Amino acid sequence: MKLKFDPNQQYQLDAVNAVVGIFDGQPLSGSDFEVSFTTAYGLLEFRELGIGNSLVLDDEKLLDNVWKVQEKDEIEKVGTLQGRHFSVEMETGTGKTYVYLRSIFELNKKYGFKKFVIVVPSVAIREGVLKNIDITREHFLHLYNNVAFDYFVYDSKKVSQVRQFATSNQIQIMIINIDAFRKTLEDKDDEKKSNVIHRENDRLSGRKPIEFIQATHPIVIIDEPQSVDNTEKAKEAIETLKPLCTLRYSATHVNPYNLLYKLDPIKAYDMRLVKRIEVASVLGDANFNAAYLKLKSVDNKNGIKAKVAVHVKTAEGIKEKDLSVKQGDDLYVRSNERAEYKDGYVISEINCESGNEYISFTSGRTLRLGEAQGGLNDDIMRVQIKNTIQEHLEKELRVNERGLKVLSLFFIDRVANYRYYDDNGQPCKGKIALWFEEFYQEFMKNPRYKALDRFDLEKVHDGYFSIDKKGQYKDTRGDTKDDEDVYAKIMKNKEQLLSLEEPLQYIFSHSALREGWDNPNVFQICTLNETRSELKKRQEIGRGLRLPVDQDGQRVFDETVNRLTVIANESYEDFAKTLQKEIEDDFNIKFGVVAKTAFVKIAIVVNGEKKELGQDKSGQIWQELKVQGMIDENGKILPKFNPADKAFILTMSPQFTEILPKVIDIVQGCRFTERIVNKNARRTLKLNKQIYLDEDFKKLWDRIKPKTTYSVQYKTADLVGKAVSAIQKMEKIEAVKINYHKAGLEISQKGIATKELRIQETTASYGKTKLPDILAYLQRETELTRATLVKILIDSGRLDEFFLNPQKFMDFVARIIKRELHRLIIDGIKYEKIDGQEYEMRLFEQEEVIRYLNNLVDVSKSVYDAVEFDSDVERRFAQALDSREDIKLFVKLPDWFKVTTPLGTYNPDWAIVKQGDQTLYLVRETKAFVDLAKLRIEEADKVQCGKKHFEELGVDFKLVTNAGEV
Repeated sequence: MKLKFDPNQQYQLDAVNAVVGIFDGQPLSGSDFEVSFTTAYGLLEFRELGIGNSLVLDDEKLLDNVWKVQEKDEIEKVGTLQGRHFSVEMETGTGKTYVYLRSIFELNKKYGFKKFVIVVPSVAIREGVLKNIDITREHFLHLYNNVAFDYFVYDSKKVSQVRQFATSNQIQIMIINIDAFRKTLEDKDDEKKSNVIHRENDRLSGRKPIEFIQATHPIVIIDEPQSVDNTEKAKEAIETLKPLCTLRYSATHVNPYNLLYKLDPIKAYDMRLVKRIEVASVLGDANFNAAYLKLKSVDNKNGIKAKVAVHVKTAEGIKEKDLSVKQGDDLYVRSNERAEYKDGYVISEINCESGNEYISFTSGRTLRLGEAQGGLNDDIMRVQIKNTIQEHLEKELRVNERGLKVLSLFFIDRVANYRYYDDNGQPCKGKIALWFEEFYQEFMKNPRYKALDRFDLEKVHDGYFSIDKKGQYKDTRGDTKDDEDVYAKIMKNKEQLLSLEEPLQYIFSHSALREGWDNPNVFQICTLNETRSELKKRQEIGRGLRLPVDQDGQRVFDETVNRLTVIANESYEDFAKTLQKEIEDDFNIKFGVVAKTAFVKIAIVVNGEKKELGQDKSGQIWQELKVQGMIDENGKILPKFNPADKAFILTMSPQFTEILPKVIDIVQGCRFTERIVNKNARRTLKLNKQIYLDEDFKKLWDRIKPKTTYSVQYKTADLVGKAVSAIQKMEKIEAVKINYHKAGLEISQKGIATKELRIQETTASYGKTKLPDILAYLQRETELTRATLVKILIDSGRLDEFFLNPQKFMDFVARIIKRELHRLIIDGIKYEKIDGQEYEMRLFEQEEVIRYLNNLVDVSKSVYDAVEFDSDVERRFAQALDSREDIKLFVKLPDWFKVTTPLGTYNPDWAIVKQGDQTLYLVRETKAFVDLAKLRIEEADKVQCGKKHFEELGVDFKLVTNAGEV
């Protein structure tokens, strides 16, 4: 099985283009295009040790480029350039590694940069990066015309690799742990104690390995910078690489220097780039019927002591309380003489040895660190395991025929609970493994799951744990050398785990999977902890947020499938509250609060021109919401804002009436509860057989069920004319400027002051160097013939500007041609029915439709007893149709009903039967705007394609904003 990657994910392209944009104006260098001037770094070292990157742009130009990128990506502009460090923020599971790997190839293609160093904080992430390059290699070779590149993990035993890195004229990607070149306090002044990378080496002609890296001035990519350069020593280490610049990628930046692109958890969720999260809570009532004990900590700072949780008698009744105890303490006395602790609860020993912490009692009972006895912990874990297995099996029944492998991940806090060793060193199943097998076998006896019983019980579950010198599993932190084999095992097995022929489906892990590992087909995460999980919620869910892939390696975008179920030992409300706080802390986001700038991007048409509202008008809308009691003076959403309430009324001044639905959706989207849902707050929709079997519904379906294919027709002359006109209007291309600043230094007791002496601006001269092949470049970008491209370039009258700044000219022209070609394709598209292919009505009966209560509106005239809505426009539309006398029936077209378009598939909204003088069979698309100019370009184009599809079928299709327009 090979994973496949979609090269056209717009949000990923935006992140790549943000990085590429900071070098706008940099000429293409390397073997394709040589610059004739020296760089700020000089060329002596460059010639001696290898081939390196060079940068023409000065900080002033870089800052200008950063501003342009930030303006485009809706990011607050920086006041000054924060060094040559640039940050990209992307939520876990959205392809951060893919984005920075693709950026490498794009930077090489645009500017000729060849040397890249990826710095990682841990073994787990290092193995993840290596695996990502392995599985994307063919993808990038196909995208970038088989460009040659090498990649390797830095190994201190293979220092000759750094010479190859420096001297090669191909793209070179080195992956290195920060610890491999970070100096400690001890080795700072002693070369013999320092890392190998900082020592002179005979195999490198007496040079230090790091000198070869420095000579190339690599572009340094920092993966998870908050864990890499989070100390002064680490920052110094990054600087020792002498980077051209650093590109920093993380979901949670501590210091987002020169932030270029931001995809936070909310945007990722709203764009459906990650799975929807649902929480199943397993909670027990307080059980005071037996002695309860839990060892929480031990220490020997001021005598040997331990902290234990026990049940204590108080004036208000029995309460759980933490007690600090020492050897000889009697818990009967310390619990205020609770009878349950009367015999055998005197502490006989406290052991503080690292890795072997425990306390013992006179009865012979031993309690290890984190372990609990009594209470309902075991009962809760049993229920969690049972429900996780059932969730897993139900998911399998739904998706296996679609080629989707289902995985479940269990987090445990003690390895011994899954696997322990007897006195002879033989492995034994712990309580969690035994419970799992008990419940799994119980489910397999159920006829409902018989078809899923394909593998031996021993093979369907396994643990990923670190191994000690005796070959036995052990508890670790997840960031030690002992964990390396674990990471290698799970990372190199990534595709195998996704195969339906691989028996392993249930994965148990201690700390090894906390960071650096995830699998797209994890659908259930169960937190089996005798204590509440110490992991951050975002870390837990991060292991399963990615969208799943099928057996062909294709990503699946079906929202009915893409749900991550967390089976937690805490309430849904507590889980959501904790996750909300983490997101607020990590991303400086306030949920339930509407910012005054929340509506700036809403587009309106003024004097025939499409414009965004901007901050002033956004502030006016915010004020109107406040006056009507929808929000308070801080923007907090108040209970009165409840669009689901039939009595809900919100009015806007006339200039904003048309965009009212959009305003409601934006305010609704500020609520955190819209994103994390209670698994138990969902229902299976019932088929309304009265509607389903109605003759008019059958006639409606007969009209819309045929599938179509499309062809595109356009005249080359039309493309040439439109492209020429657009190129003539593009901004003027100017030569790259080189700025020279000379300053004198004045040293006095006050310090060192500078005085500018001379400023000079010159134009970069490319002299006799070879210009890039503009026709070959534009052919790759547009797939047009050379003859067509020649005519466009000559007729535009702008070709002279190519010689001033070749790369910028080519990029601008390519973008314009592709845009005009795209418009012609949409205008010239023609649909035809495909003989014998149609959407079968019986799929309504076969599909089990499960939806969440907070997105459902009950109806009586549709195929199901409720309709799911994605916006307030859809909610009100469904309610209005259901109440109208002239509407006989309607259906929200299901996700599987799709129209193919050049932009991907299009899922129309509504099919309707309207009664009157004659029965009408209609298809309607609901949007906040009827005017296509007000919609996003891609959105509007898909609607246009849908219109032409239904024209071919002879079905009335229109775009509407409310039911009154039907």
